Amino acid sequence: MKKPLIRLKNIYFHYDDREVLNNLSLDIYEGDRVGLMGPNGSGKTTLLYIIMGLLKPSSGTVEIFGKIRQKEKDFIEVRQKIGLLFQDSDSQLFCPTVKEDIAFGPLNLGKTKEEVLQIVRETCEILGLRGFEDRLTYKLSHGEKKLIALATVIAMNPICFLLDEPSSGLDEKTTERLLEYLKTNTKTYLVVSHDKDFIEKTTDKVYFLEKGKFLS
Repeated sequence: MKKPLIRLKNIYFHYDDREVLNNLSLDIYEGDRVGLMGPNGSGKTTLLYIIMGLLKPSSGTVEIFGKIRQKEKDFIEVRQKIGLLFQDSDSQLFCPTVKEDIAFGPLNLGKTKEEVLQIVRETCEILGLRGFEDRLTYKLSHGEKKLIALATVIAMNPICFLLDEPSSGLDEKTTERLLEYLKTNTKTYLVVSHDKDFIEKTTDKVYFLEKGKFLS
């Protein structure tokens, strides 16, 4: 029987004395296009961070690619093969120029300089960012930063995408470009969004998270 790419089992998480996730379980299989909705503070972003090993659950099991992940070293492979788009683009962009930000991930995967330049060109083409390569990241608009952040994720060619509010701050044309990319170039992803229309257009099943649990 096919194993899930991501399996969260009986996950609990607390911030100080506030319970955020309460005995939560989730399986994501290859080919799943899953939406996650819920009010602010319901634990949606926390869930993504637990998958990436950026937060550690109070209890429960994190199994990714068939292996239990507990220690920091266990998540090195996870971060190479699962692409996380942060809700705040400034958390993702830290190089002076657009080109350097997009190149950072592939370089760390051991790609040659020639391969990386090709990846940067192709990624910019996909997202309509041709001509942005030498722009200074800090001078970009919110929507432009969002696209560059997405480009850094796409450049890693992940097996699975975790997208936290990907359409936030994007104009209609750019949102359509993002929709087209997800439909034609990606196979497996989990999208967190308050945008019901975006969720309906991009996902096959939707979970609603409230008070630390999925509503049935």
